[in-house]
Amino acid sequence: MANVKLVWFVPLEALEQTRSAVFDAGAGRIGDYERCSWYTAGTGTFHGGETTEPAVGERGREEHVPELRVETVVPEGRIRDAIVALRLAHPYEEPAYDVYPLLDQ
Repeated sequence: MANVKLVWFVPLEALEQTRSAVFDAGAGRIGDYERCSWYTAGTGTFHGGETTEPAVGERGREEHVPELRVETVVPEGRIRDAIVALRLAHPYEEPAYDVYPLLDQ
């Protein structure tokens, strides 16, 4: 079965809880290695509307938040489980994530 790449953005204090949740859902395996991921620091921005409840910052203004971009591989058949696990473990009301297809050469 082919893998896809799951990428998400998270504050440092929630890094391990989101990684563990995604790994427990079947992600992060490369050959005989488990819990494989890569992450780097950056800055996330958002402007929450009047009905939002941001975990960081305030609604109604643009926020600039230090975050980590986390990447891992997920078997294609487990991506829905990994996304559900990520959303449940993530502190944000609307976590940002991307799913990329991977070519098997």
